[in-house]
Amino acid sequence: MAADYLVASLQPLTLDGPSPYTAERFIELCRSQLSAVDAEAVVAVMGESASDHPLAARWRDLDTQIRNAVAAERGRLHGQDAARWRRPAEGCSLYWANRAVAAFQEKNVARRERLLDQVRWDAAGDLTPPSSPLSVAAVFTYAIRLSIVLRGSARDVAAGNDVFNRLTAASKIDLKESNT
Repeated sequence: MAADYLVASLQPLTLDGPSPYTAERFIELCRSQLSAVDAEAVVAVMGESASDHPLAARWRDLDTQIRNAVAAERGRLHGQDAARWRRPAEGCSLYWANRAVAAFQEKNVARRERLLDQVRWDAAGDLTPPSSPLSVAAVFTYAIRLSIVLRGSARDVAAGNDVFNRLTAASKIDLKESNT
């Protein structure tokens, strides 16, 4: 359909910037410009659900490799075998796996998560061939990157403090009950 028009009309994204679209609005745009098959695959990629679409399968495999590397590093940090958290993957992209492992050199957890987001952001760019910057593949890259931005905006300081306060309040209640 009109993937080239859609890609050309999308607002720019930055990893640390605000999202120009909600997930719902972006999906609406995709459904209006892409084939039903492509649009539903974009929905699947954004929702991290299954899809047989070749681009969705390619991303799922690449993301699985990154997640496996992250699981291995988290396991190593905690002295555990990460085998139970690893998932089967078709490919073997050592470049992205090594970048994920390198992110664990950062001791600050928030900065480490930001680095892991950067790895996924950059890896999503692999879906779009340089010879086809206005293709359906570019829509998939944008969808993945938009998901990263939306997830990142949900991880702000105020939200983190709210979760911390709820958890510590629950802990205080548990301590009071156990002392009585």
